[in-house]
Amino acid sequence: MIIITLQRAKCIGCNYCVELASEQFQMSKKDGKSVLLHAKDKKGFFTLKEPDDSILENAVKAKEACPVKIISVKKI
Repeated sequence: MIIITLQRAKCIGCNYCVELASEQFQMSKKDGKSVLLHAKDKKGFFTLKEPDDSILENAVKAKEACPVKIISVKKI
């Protein structure tokens, strides 16, 4: 199980996450911030729980590339 969390309010819209993990992230046309696809919002933290471990590598690349460090990735 892979858990990805995004603190969307702190996003600066750099687009790195979309470039590195487009199957999990896209940019909002409304405000130019990242959107974690299929995530649930809880007090500004958007969380995706994905049983498919194949997304781990790209999700970690997106986390490491984020200049404001608002993406977390855990494997449980």
